[in-house]
Amino acid sequence: MLYNLRTFLADVLANRVKVFQKAERVIAISLLVLMGVVVASATVEVGYEIVTGLMEPPGFFLGVSELLDVFGLFLMVLIGLELMTSVHMYLEDHRIHAEMMFLVALTAITRKIVIMDTASMEPMLVFGIGFLVIALAGGYYLIRNRRRSSEN
Repeated sequence: MLYNLRTFLADVLANRVKVFQKAERVIAISLLVLMGVVVASATVEVGYEIVTGLMEPPGFFLGVSELLDVFGLFLMVLIGLELMTSVHMYLEDHRIHAEMMFLVALTAITRKIVIMDTASMEPMLVFGIGFLVIALAGGYYLIRNRRRSSEN
């Protein structure tokens, strides 16, 4: 009787894990598809901004504000692509890759730096953003070196 109860509980737990894994996979694939739609839409928007900016007088010239808008949109597309890559990598080996998360964070903070107006910002905020970039780059460097040393 006790053996049958243990077997039953083991089967229930194994089925729960399988159900959880299937639900996790469906959610990850859904996120991947939705992110693909968003990235495709953002790519079209970047193209539209470039074409309309170049067609406005004086022609074939983008002003500084338009360039900042285009670069901001471009970096948003790159962030989306990196997020798609991280979800795809998660689907393949069921692990979150810290190296990819650092790349996404570095790209996001780079986007913020490109589009921000430093003239109206407090110096401590600029210092904090600089420290954040250094910390993220240092973390990425350490993780990448650790991965390389473990491969060798």
